[in-house]
Order: sequence, then C-alpha cells, then structure tokens
Amino acid sequence: MARQQDTGAAGEQIARRFLEEKGYAILEQNWRYRRAEVDLIARHGKTLVFVEVKTRSSTAFGEIEDFVTRHKESLLAAAAHAYIDLIDHDWEVRFDIIAVLYLDEKSYSVKHLEDAFFPGL
Repeated sequence: MARQQDTGAAGEQIARRFLEEKGYAILEQNWRYRRAEVDLIARHGKTLVFVEVKTRSSTAFGEIEDFVTRHKESLLAAAAHAYIDLIDHDWEVRFDIIAVLYLDEKSYSVKHLEDAFFPGL
C-alpha cells in the first residue's frame, strides 16, 4: 500500500510541474470537499481547470485515464460546485485528466487529456 501511495504522490508532483511548465497557475492541490478530493485546481488563462491525476506503473490492465469512473466524475463535479461558490467563480470551467505512467523519478510519461469529461455542472 505504501508503494501505491508513493507512486500516486510522485505522479501528482509530476503533473503539477507539467502544468506549471505549460503556464498553468496552480490554485490548490489535494483540495477536499466532503468525500471528494480534487488532485489539482488550476487557472489557465480565463479557464478554471479541475484535474484528476491517475498514476500507474503499467498499462497492462488498460489505459490509465480509463480508471476515472463515472462515480469519481460526479464527486469531482460536486467538489467543483463547492469551489466555484467559494471563490465566486467567473471563468470557464474544464475537467482534465493527467495520466502518468511512472517507473521511477527519471522514467515516466505524461498524457494530458483536456476536456476529458463534462459532468454536467
């Protein structure tokens, strides 16, 4: 279990750096609302971006991004609603997935899926 948590934390840091290098401003990391946790909340131009980061050490069981379930999407939507209310949001909203294939600190790949889903805000 500790290995999975370490891999997940490494993936989130990789995703954060990836977005920052692309000009995203990270507003929150691991923001919690009730049972939901949003891995990253960022601003990119005038768009508020809620990012789910999925990290795996293999794609043997399928594409990493396919592990974001409808249930997780609905939890993210509820958290997004709460965050939007909290900051008095006036930007566009987008839900992205970042899939990290992580072998070690120097061997990984990142796939960024913009507008990966829209849970019906």
